[in-house]
Amino acid sequence: MTGGRLQDRAVLVAGATGMAAAAAHGFAAEGARVLVASRTAEHARELAGAIEAEGGRCHWLAADLSREADADTVVEACVSAYGRVDGAYTVAGISGRRYGDGPLHEMTLEGWQAVMNGNATSTFLVCRSVVRQMLRQEPGDDGLRGAIVTMSSTLAFHPSPGHFATHAYAASKGAIIAFSRALASYYAPDGIRVNVIAPALVATPMSRRAQGDPAILAYLREKQPLAGGPIDPADTVGTAAFLLSREARMVTGQVVEVDAGWGVSEPGRAPANGERY
Repeated sequence: MTGGRLQDRAVLVAGATGMAAAAAHGFAAEGARVLVASRTAEHARELAGAIEAEGGRCHWLAADLSREADADTVVEACVSAYGRVDGAYTVAGISGRRYGDGPLHEMTLEGWQAVMNGNATSTFLVCRSVVRQMLRQEPGDDGLRGAIVTMSSTLAFHPSPGHFATHAYAASKGAIIAFSRALASYYAPDGIRVNVIAPALVATPMSRRAQGDPAILAYLREKQPLAGGPIDPADTVGTAAFLLSREARMVTGQVVEVDAGWGVSEPGRAPANGERY
């Protein structure tokens, strides 16, 4: 694999399935030197092996990114392998339904804490380790020290009470947006960019329950009309690659909703027939 908008950039991907796996493949195809980190060693090892079999460059590490030491170790591993960290994509996260997430009046404290730890705290720890490294390194060939893309959700903007009443999850994804924009503002003078992707429902292992529910699938056909159902993980890669690339060197503090039309669609509306009222 040669050439591409991420050519020779050292990119850390937090996660090894779903959107993270699609991104790691896509980034490597764009010329990036990738390091993937996942709590499940088998997932990370298989992903790295598949990328290398395609001619890409990829290291892997098993790590629980909600732990301080593990987040630091992952960044150290990227620097050890590639000499620096040019980009980080913090995809890893959880759905907390099995821990007790749900509507507020039914939610448990354990559910709230598990979701905030798995989503917001892990993002904080990875970003902290990455930013500390970026502040130490010299600017790259784009004149900047690095770029970070974090993972939010359309549910932080556009609730769906009938099908996705997981209030801790929405709160954790909203926290990631506020956190990321604060970072973008503070570290812009240091040449560090921070942006956010907020997807709607993507066909990943985390969304299996929703993908198996006929009522939700019918809802998504209208709520996500550009996809006609769940979004393919591959359709999120281009946005992330752009935000991490030299092409986006003037872009920071932005939230990009990759939602297949979720935020602007109205389920139950009659199909357009060319007439306007």
